[in-house]
Amino acid sequence: MPTFTALTTLTGKDAATKLGEAMENLVPEPTGVGVFEIEDGSGLWEVGAYFTEEPDDTALAVLEAAFGAKPFAISELPEVDWVAKVKRELTPVQAGRFFVYGSHDTDQVPEECEPLLIEAAMAFGTGHHGTTLGCLRAVDRLADEGFVGQNVADIGCGTAVLAMAAARIWPNPVLASDIDEVAVDVAKANARANDLEGRVICLEAPGFDHPDLLAAAPFDLVFANILKAPLVMLAPQMGQHITPGGFAILSGILNEQADEVVAAYDAAGLTVKTREEIGEWTTLTLVRS
Repeated sequence: MPTFTALTTLTGKDAATKLGEAMENLVPEPTGVGVFEIEDGSGLWEVGAYFTEEPDDTALAVLEAAFGAKPFAISELPEVDWVAKVKRELTPVQAGRFFVYGSHDTDQVPEECEPLLIEAAMAFGTGHHGTTLGCLRAVDRLADEGFVGQNVADIGCGTAVLAMAAARIWPNPVLASDIDEVAVDVAKANARANDLEGRVICLEAPGFDHPDLLAAAPFDLVFANILKAPLVMLAPQMGQHITPGGFAILSGILNEQADEVVAAYDAAGLTVKTREEIGEWTTLTLVRS
């Protein structure tokens, strides 16, 4: 079955949201509509939709004019077996003591490592991206320095690879939360696949807004591998929910955004311990004073 996309950009969240809502009523009907801020400081938002039939370019042109959007770029996507593609291209990753791999690479797992299985069908947050790799290296360094996480949370957990890494090397259960229901289901599946069910406890929650997280706080380590804007918004809560002397490992931060994140967390009482750049991404390890 063919898949078509129609993408445009325009200025302002309100206009972009309303355009996205209007696109829901197109004929043929889209199978999904997305509205995203372009995180480059331009103020532009991207609005796009997927279709199983070629979209009506006249109807799209009417929406462009009505909302002041750029002309839609319409494309037909090739049919790809994405799981097979990922299996071919997703090679194992070593990050200190951690070894992240798919089931198709089980025979490559070294004897002396902490293995973390992420299935190809659940491949966001695998260690290949500079953000996840940076966080795994950061927790590996903390462990090498003798830190033992007694009360750990992974906020915006995705696959829960970071929560699973902590659960592999430290004794107590780890709380892993995500705002997205699908991500929570993926996190639970990965915990089961790694024999960490009950050791990684997966919750659906924005930030720390869950009774289990609030009851468990303060934490001696919190992971947050998300994006700059939500990281900055979370800074005051991090200051409240991390113990004095405790750590935050943050990523999802473009290198040029790192200073802004550092300033927000400094104001919340957390200062830089280490800072690592991998490609265009920065990972911060912060300590609460």
